[in-house]
Amino acid sequence: MVAACRAAGLDDRGAELIRLGENALFRLASVPVIVRVARGEEWLPKARTEVAVSQWLAGEGFPAARIVEDLEQPLLIAGHPVTFWHLIVEGDRKAKYGELGGILRELHSLTLPDGLVLPSYDPFDKQALRLDRAVIPDDDKVFLRKRWRELQDKYAELRFETPKGPVHGDAHVQNLMVDDQDRVILIDFEMFCYDHPEWDLMVTAVEHYSLGWQTDEQYADFVAAYGRDLYDWPGYETLRGIQEFGMTTWLMQNVQEDEETAAEYRRRIAGLRDDDGSRDWRPW
Repeated sequence: MVAACRAAGLDDRGAELIRLGENALFRLASVPVIVRVARGEEWLPKARTEVAVSQWLAGEGFPAARIVEDLEQPLLIAGHPVTFWHLIVEGDRKAKYGELGGILRELHSLTLPDGLVLPSYDPFDKQALRLDRAVIPDDDKVFLRKRWRELQDKYAELRFETPKGPVHGDAHVQNLMVDDQDRVILIDFEMFCYDHPEWDLMVTAVEHYSLGWQTDEQYADFVAAYGRDLYDWPGYETLRGIQEFGMTTWLMQNVQEDEETAAEYRRRIAGLRDDDGSRDWRPW
């Protein structure tokens, strides 16, 4: 972060780490900027996609996170892709599920411009790398690799009936922010792609039907705003398996950070092993 700020001509003094997940996010004290540091050079294509998507959505007037325009991005610093984003000053409330459904409906209705080439959605693109690097018991790795192969077989049998279009790829309500002007803003374009809209609907559907993270009323608001309940689609169970697997391997990357993270990983891997449909998982 320090080296990237110096390369960009920004003052890193007083910067604060505000999140360590798929990326490390730092808030600068000197200017209203967020510095986003990816895990390794393998993530450089995704960082380039994020920048291109932000520029496109800005041109569309779509309510989305904005890159710092006058910097050449992304930077590659010591093998880490780094991007710089305008700080979103949060208001006094969180986004609602109806707002998520509405913003996804609007996003899926957009047409990609000529010259913006996005990848297809690949639910397995990071899994091999995550499993290779994970500091987890060997029997967990064996189980996860077996489950990974099973899900790939099921995925190969999926048949979509919807047309392809712009897809966020990680469309949970935490990837919406409400600013101090009460505007709902879409963030985190790392998984952005050109594919079927079901990939965006699966996140909230799984969180509701499998994990119980929303009330019936909240989920009904999401369905009403978007206009579809993915649970009624025959491919839902396959997407559910893919989503839960990704949620587990995502958390698995940070088991060495603290005991709370490690405990939640153990809870999730136990849920996958039992495979009885119940999930006592916590939002993370």
